[in-house]
Amino acid sequence: MTDASLHSAAPKSLTAIDSRTRRRKAAETRFRLLGLGAVSLGLVALVFLLISILGNGLGAFKQTRVEFPVFLDAAVLDKSGTGDPAALKKITTIAYGKLIQKALEAELTAKGIDTLGLSSKDILGLMSKEAPAELRDRVLADPALIGQTVPFSSFATSRVDGFFKGRVTLETAARDANISPEQLKVAQAMKDAGMIATKLNLAFLTASDSSELRPEAAGLGVAALGSAYMMLIVLVLSLPIGVATSIYLEEMAPKNKWTDMIEVNIANLAAVPSIVYGILALALFINFMGLPQSASIVGGLVLTLMTLPTIIIATRAALKAVPPSIRDAALGVGASKMQSIFHHVLPLAMPGILTGTILGLARALGESAPLLLIGMVAFVKDFPAAPPEGLLQPATALPVQVYQWTQRSDPAFVERASGAIIVLLVFLLIMNAVAIILRRRFERRW
Repeated sequence: MTDASLHSAAPKSLTAIDSRTRRRKAAETRFRLLGLGAVSLGLVALVFLLISILGNGLGAFKQTRVEFPVFLDAAVLDKSGTGDPAALKKITTIAYGKLIQKALEAELTAKGIDTLGLSSKDILGLMSKEAPAELRDRVLADPALIGQTVPFSSFATSRVDGFFKGRVTLETAARDANISPEQLKVAQAMKDAGMIATKLNLAFLTASDSSELRPEAAGLGVAALGSAYMMLIVLVLSLPIGVATSIYLEEMAPKNKWTDMIEVNIANLAAVPSIVYGILALALFINFMGLPQSASIVGGLVLTLMTLPTIIIATRAALKAVPPSIRDAALGVGASKMQSIFHHVLPLAMPGILTGTILGLARALGESAPLLLIGMVAFVKDFPAAPPEGLLQPATALPVQVYQWTQRSDPAFVERASGAIIVLLVFLLIMNAVAIILRRRFERRW
């Protein structure tokens, strides 16, 4: 065999596309299409979820109200004529309810609205059962109103509110024991006369929860305050403990089988289902330590335990990202080990630490399973006091409030559950946005 026979075949051009290159490019194109399809499917699912939540929940931020003047008869509310606060407190909501009923019927007559033969009870049934209590609280706050005709505004019932939001119709009312088509027709006439209007309902964000008979008065106030208390506890406990643990493991601890075991267990704890932490809190904080059920302090402690592994892992990653030359330079100019860590390494790792902490808090804010096991599913009407007393008082949390409302039969609670999800998503978006801003603002590239 000669050199001429070895080189007899013409060399292939680098620009020529052979079958092998064609197959490789086709495989790359298919992979890109699969990735694009996966991203598109995720975006479609996200859009569908947001549309569903917004469509069901935005109505919770508006509420139908009934407005008319009420005469506060002194003969009913202040029989002694002395205005004694103790005597005024003895007047029950039944008496205020009768005043509201009388004033409402008088206003319907003055407006020329046909009541279609409805009884006084059915006419009063257009208004929330919370109305007498609202009027009573107003009078007790300002007894000088007694004897005057004052403008009064209160919620309509959930069925009337649903009628003006399209959730209730005349056909469904005919099969509903809580409302009748005649009542809805009267409500429509009242709206045409200016007695009923659907307005922005800020009380949804500030009011406490209500019973199943008053879904229109239910609010997120207690749940939002309880979540705030728990996030405060988580921040105060998890940040210093998590950072200190990370600094020790990453910068000071000897590398041996014991530290390896600790690191493996921390990684495993980050993957433990949250409900397991609830079982631990029930056994440790409530059964053993005797802390009160449904208290913010217990919820904060269990969320701290759940958040610590996340913060430790994020903090260690941030410490590892600092180049070793920073440590060597600090030690080379005479700094001690502690000085090199706290004066140089820790400040440079702080953006990553803050980002991990905020993401851990965001995860804790949305947890409900461990809180259900420690009794925070209980109905809580009163607002907890300011810390530290309020940390030991009953409270609930935003995700638990969502769970509670979805378990109730009235459709108005489903609307409020979706509204609470919107509030929770807004908080989570804000926390994640803050994490992104901190990372981009303080991040240093080496």
